[in-house]
Amino acid sequence: MNVFGPDILARTMSEPADPTKYGIRWQYHSRSDRHGKVASWGVAFDLLRSSSVMRQHARDGKIVLGVNLKLSDFETKKSKVLDLVIARPGGAATSARGESLVSLAQRYNMNLSGEEMGELTSLPDIPVAPVGSVLVALEAKATMTAHVKSLPRLHDELTSSHISVHGESQTALAIGYAQVNVADVFVSSNPANVERIHLGQEPVVTSHKQPGDCQRVLDTLNTLRTRSSSIGIGFDAIGVTVLDLRNDDSPVKVVHSRPAPQPGDAFHYDSMIMRMATRYDTQFSGI
Repeated sequence: MNVFGPDILARTMSEPADPTKYGIRWQYHSRSDRHGKVASWGVAFDLLRSSSVMRQHARDGKIVLGVNLKLSDFETKKSKVLDLVIARPGGAATSARGESLVSLAQRYNMNLSGEEMGELTSLPDIPVAPVGSVLVALEAKATMTAHVKSLPRLHDELTSSHISVHGESQTALAIGYAQVNVADVFVSSNPANVERIHLGQEPVVTSHKQPGDCQRVLDTLNTLRTRSSSIGIGFDAIGVTVLDLRNDDSPVKVVHSRPAPQPGDAFHYDSMIMRMATRYDTQFSGI
């Protein structure tokens, strides 16, 4: 089955977001969570398409979505905010605002093709509602520029993610999804560029050392701990999408050639989705 998430991400990120308080419309802003919301939504969409058990759970009202949910590690007492979780209902399976997987696509301004929209409307919807026991937890992280400088923080934030997920529930499936930029140049949304644009000047363009910068990030992701069952420490799956994102209003492209993970590689997006759909079907069929 074809997956849709990466193409939806690139297509949606090609459109600049709403203006900032300075009136600038960025495709990617380091202080915005837009990219994380769009990426996480795509993963949830592909998981629902791929898992027959999840679809039945959605029809039966057995699962809900949680967005920007704080999870706490029972052992360390530390907490972490996760981009998106799929969980058992923690109460009435309805959102105060009536939100759901379908309505989030509208709120996030997801750029869906006709085929994607057709599939979305054919699937059972999942409401956004108070969560109970977490079944799937997703953390999405992007490295668009300053690749080498960002490595320690990227590793620490992703590590704290799976620790918090399994500190909350050892049986939950923890997914790490990274988006890595392989563009040679990038227009940063830093204060200096904001000031230059405000003054009517051209922003400073940052040059990257590609594909080396991208590969350094992939090498760091490869050091993250993973696990093959509900016993152990680490992510249950990690996926990577490599993008060509210049942040200059040019179209964002999904890069399939190396250094991007190839079909069959552990970090390939398709592998992540298939692995998690299979684990969900076998692990949670009895809920």
